[in-house]
Amino acid sequence: MNPAIENMLTRRSIRKYKPDMIPADIIKKIAEAGTYAATGRNKMSPIIVAVTNKALRDKLSEMNAKIMGTDNDPFYGAPVVLIVLADKSVPTYLYDGSLVMGNLMQAAHALGIGSCWIHRAKEEFESPEGKEILKTLGIDGNYEGIGHCILGYADGEEPITAPRKENYIYFAE
Repeated sequence: MNPAIENMLTRRSIRKYKPDMIPADIIKKIAEAGTYAATGRNKMSPIIVAVTNKALRDKLSEMNAKIMGTDNDPFYGAPVVLIVLADKSVPTYLYDGSLVMGNLMQAAHALGIGSCWIHRAKEEFESPEGKEILKTLGIDGNYEGIGHCILGYADGEEPITAPRKENYIYFAE
């Protein structure tokens, strides 16, 4: 089977991680793959914030948990969070950012790193606290949070593939 297709068919969301940090060069490769996602009219509206600082990672987890209404870590212990934001002035920003998220997860899987898309980035970065975080990072603009791509080494077996639903594909021949 084609390796790219096999990667797509075998990637699963990981929801339990070891605390071990991923090497910086691997994080950079994954993030770079995100920058090659297709974007509407090649506007490249998204940006990626690679969070490896534990204090900031924990703050984001706390903010996300509060939005979700829980005390649990919504990042499942993953030590790295790649935040995808996209410029709302570009009409395709939501689709562009979603494609970046897909590239990040596929690249992570290809490199033996577990990943999962965690929502609520929109709410996080619409808040005054989220806007302040972006400001301290030197990020200015009209960005909306698209998602968090959490990364880490899986703690346990990968989930088993669920069977695909019937009538997932329709052919109009």
